[in-house]
Amino acid sequence: MNPELPLRDIHLPPAVGWWPLAPGWYALAVGILALLLLGWWLWRRLRRVTVVKATLRQLDAIAARQQAPVEQVRELALVLRRACLSAYPREDVAGLTGEEWLRFLDQSLPERPFSEGPGRLLLDAPYRPHCEGDLNALLDVCRTWARRLPVVTLGKA
Repeated sequence: MNPELPLRDIHLPPAVGWWPLAPGWYALAVGILALLLLGWWLWRRLRRVTVVKATLRQLDAIAARQQAPVEQVRELALVLRRACLSAYPREDVAGLTGEEWLRFLDQSLPERPFSEGPGRLLLDAPYRPHCEGDLNALLDVCRTWARRLPVVTLGKA
């Protein structure tokens, strides 16, 4: 062999650059972004304060306080009124009093516990010096009623 042949050295390909990225990196970026958005959405959904959650918290606070039964009935009446004003159109709820108010509260409950049961305490107990009735039954009826409220978000969460 003749060492003087005009051969050239091996040509190496150019170094692989980092751009453009391989398709897998784009898929990974989209996947991470989707997971972040899903986590943010779930966090907001779990933290939102609904009328149902707020009303149940207030009912539990009333039950936990050591107050006179008359005061508890007064607070129950206020909590129910606030919940209705938040969950239903103001025109439908704001002017209701007496028997009409109890019938409105009975709409979501088939047993009619407000007009024919322990809910009747809401009519006159707040105005009497002593409460004569089963306050625990009234609290249970109010909790059952609150769980059937339409889900409405209150303010920012």
